[in-house]
Amino acid sequence: MPRTATAPPPLTWLYVPGDRPDVVAKALGCGADVILVDLEDAVAPGRKDYALRATAELLSDPAPGPAPVHVRVNALDGPLAETEIRTLAVLPGLAGLRLPKVQGPADVHRAAGWATTAAGPVPEHLPYAMEAAVRPTGRTLSGRLATARTARTPHMARAARTVRSSTTATLAPSATPTTGTLPATPALYALLESALGIEHAFPIATAHPALRGIALGEADLCAELCVRDEAGLAWPRSRTVVAARAAGLAPPPQSVYPDVHDLEGLARSCAQGRALGFLGRAAIHPRQLPVIEAAHLPSAEEVEAAQEIVRAAAADGGAQALADGRFVDAAVVAGARRVLALAERRR
Repeated sequence: MPRTATAPPPLTWLYVPGDRPDVVAKALGCGADVILVDLEDAVAPGRKDYALRATAELLSDPAPGPAPVHVRVNALDGPLAETEIRTLAVLPGLAGLRLPKVQGPADVHRAAGWATTAAGPVPEHLPYAMEAAVRPTGRTLSGRLATARTARTPHMARAARTVRSSTTATLAPSATPTTGTLPATPALYALLESALGIEHAFPIATAHPALRGIALGEADLCAELCVRDEAGLAWPRSRTVVAARAAGLAPPPQSVYPDVHDLEGLARSCAQGRALGFLGRAAIHPRQLPVIEAAHLPSAEEVEAAQEIVRAAAADGGAQALADGRFVDAAVVAGARRVLALAERRR
């Protein structure tokens, strides 16, 4: 059954390399809604083990920083992902796992299986804004996704230390924890980076109750499709948006904009993405964050129009036409309320 969305998702997702704990520590306080620690493309092959240990050290703290921390693991069909997922899934500071190169529902189930050995049932569905783990008993732990711009904390400083071999997180636990507590299934996010992944977008989006979102990985997709410009991505982008919404998930964030110096181009690209139904964007540098947020927040005119619609609906619950000729029904009112919820971020 598709899940019902109930709250606005984050707008800014900042990638940081997992083998640079000093960079991760700085990123935690930069104002991104979510920090994406990358164990995949941003880390050289020879530093993969170090990156995992550094990330495990960070996430051993239940509150590693003011923003939720997600981790992008390596390819699910490669030799590293199982160890990474088993290592990280039990750590209290993990808010979500980002799964690269997902081809179909089986990939999501495989990752969820690595994340937990629990035999009990999981909840049928959860609101898409929930970022915490899904426990087999049905109890959920809510993670805060509000943008935080706070001072550097001791937890953040500790993330920048040199990770010793005696790290507090044991790599790849193979069974239930010794405490007897059943492990949780972390929030999962699937990246669609191939033609096959795009074809399976809706089955992926509905594959598992712990799946909280899908998104495009456009670099690999462009290479596979031999796409040379934005026009070639129009259908995969729309397909991803439609699949996410049909599954009751949040509107997906846009893929990264690779030129960190071209902020005007980033703003134009964000406007195009918002017009297609995307909400928010992944970033690779903090200077991109305010541009992304500004592009995806409603304008003053949009807020005023939404307020007028909500006021009219409060006065008369049925379908109606406003004085300027706009038709208002339940769907229009729901859209207006989403606009007002996003506008609250400016306060």
